[in-house]
Amino acid sequence: MTDPAYIRNFCIVAHIDHGKSTLADRLIEKAKVVDSRNIRSQMTDNMDIERERGITIKSQAVTIPYTSKNGKQYQLNFVDTPGHVDFTYEVSRAIASCEGALLIIDAAQGVESQTLSNMYLALEHNLEILPVINKIDLPAADIPATLHQIEHDLGLDPDIAVPVSAKLGTGIDELFEAIIERIPAPSGNSDDKLQALIFDCHYDPYRGVIVHIRVFSGRIKPGQTIRFMNSETEYKVEETGIFILKLIPSEELTAGSVGYIIAGIKTIQDVRVGDTLTNAADPCDKPLPGFKEVKPVVFSSIYPMDSNDYEELKESIEKLRLNDASLTWEKDSSIALGHGFRCGFLGLLHLEVVQERLEREFDQSVIFTAPSVAYRITMRNGTTVLCDNPTDYPDEGKIESAEEPYIRASIITPSTYLGNIITLCIEKRGIQTNLQYLDEKRVEVIYEMPLAEVLFDFYDRLKSVSRGYASFDYDVIGFKPTELVKIDILINGKPVDALSQLAYKGNAYQKARHICEQLKEEITRQQFKIAIQGAIGSQVIARETVNPLRKDVLAKCYGGDITRKRKLLEKQKEGKKRMKMVGDVELPQSAFLAVLKTKEN
Repeated sequence: MTDPAYIRNFCIVAHIDHGKSTLADRLIEKAKVVDSRNIRSQMTDNMDIERERGITIKSQAVTIPYTSKNGKQYQLNFVDTPGHVDFTYEVSRAIASCEGALLIIDAAQGVESQTLSNMYLALEHNLEILPVINKIDLPAADIPATLHQIEHDLGLDPDIAVPVSAKLGTGIDELFEAIIERIPAPSGNSDDKLQALIFDCHYDPYRGVIVHIRVFSGRIKPGQTIRFMNSETEYKVEETGIFILKLIPSEELTAGSVGYIIAGIKTIQDVRVGDTLTNAADPCDKPLPGFKEVKPVVFSSIYPMDSNDYEELKESIEKLRLNDASLTWEKDSSIALGHGFRCGFLGLLHLEVVQERLEREFDQSVIFTAPSVAYRITMRNGTTVLCDNPTDYPDEGKIESAEEPYIRASIITPSTYLGNIITLCIEKRGIQTNLQYLDEKRVEVIYEMPLAEVLFDFYDRLKSVSRGYASFDYDVIGFKPTELVKIDILINGKPVDALSQLAYKGNAYQKARHICEQLKEEITRQQFKIAIQGAIGSQVIARETVNPLRKDVLAKCYGGDITRKRKLLEKQKEGKKRMKMVGDVELPQSAFLAVLKTKEN
């Protein structure tokens, strides 16, 4: 049993690419919990997709021992968190299980938008914030300017900031001592009633659901019967332990500890992230405050490639949701693609990551429909409905007005690129609400713009027009009136419901034309002409034609009367007309993917 006075629980938060995972590597290396031969970069990033993209997607808890300069032995529990705005919910869950946060600031880039967001998130939970200036080894590092930003932009004490180089390991000893000194020890008594917060889970095919917990009071050990307060189900604990990059069993978990429990849980629905776990024999009075309900902003439908794999896909999504609490889903169906699931995501990167995880970790072949946002539609009879799926869009004649979600986008950029960024935001229907110079070189510009405009290529284009220097953060601020239309895609006059999209009227023509062009490239030629049309209601606004393959019926005519040739051509024409009436066009999977990856010109 570790005395709570010698435990420190903290998380590592920062803007994307400021060096969180590299710093976590140095802390692990310094604590010598891994053999030096097995040390590799991004130790806390377990998924292939994280290592390939160079980003953290899942928060990762690690427990390391540390002996301070005065000879006392401490147990440090830290969580390496993602930096991308799409994974803020991961950060909020990690923060709820800690007493302190290391706020990392890049010495070359300075304070960026997600740095501010994560700091406010930590302050909401009353965490002690320790600023850490990273990348001091870079030639472009400007420590005095960064200290000024810590005081001016963040309102933190620059004197407590610790300068480090996570890459070279400079300043790591001083950081360890600052953690011991600045971050408070957990409160809570091991002799009180058991009260533990579930902050994450993952599924093991042999052992069932492995629950990640932070114990706030009481103790938990194997053989004990526990109760989940939300589902009111009870299980007998088989194993308790801590995380040292892998699961290390321990005799018990006491107040202040972060660890895991295994209780042979096979029913995934019984476990909910944010739930409170207590002793079944002597339960606590009330559950701990959980996490706020996550609100998805991007919606897309997932269908199995083979309709026989529906149940397998359902099981895979349930297991994935256990490990990714921000994913929401409900059943859906399409005439073209059969039965599937309508899923909600926190952003387009989140959608891409879920798609890759389903394919890699669960070996699922899936089709995603084009992403959309939830629109608020007021009907003529006075009722209001939320519509995120084009197939649920009501009849035009019954609609009084429509509103779309807007975001407040905060962009921090070097002033050199300000003109390019303003042009991009205006193109995306943005309205500027604020512009302020943070210092001589950096500008913060605030825009209100429709969320639908940010979905596809805004982030990529922002990075290209600013050469990667601009940082972007957003929060949803509510709904504003819009002119909304439904674009139907017709193949040979038949609408394909899975390709329908909701769009702003002003952009509908370009969007429909682009989809038709993409489909023309993907659909294989038949022996009859294939018309691809984009329509709003009964009005066709875009069209592309896939030309037919032509069989040379005149090959056997070496000469003779022209009427003989004409007769053969007329006969072929009649046959093609009849073939068009009975022929069906096969839509390949790549056609749906092409629409998903549509980039507006």
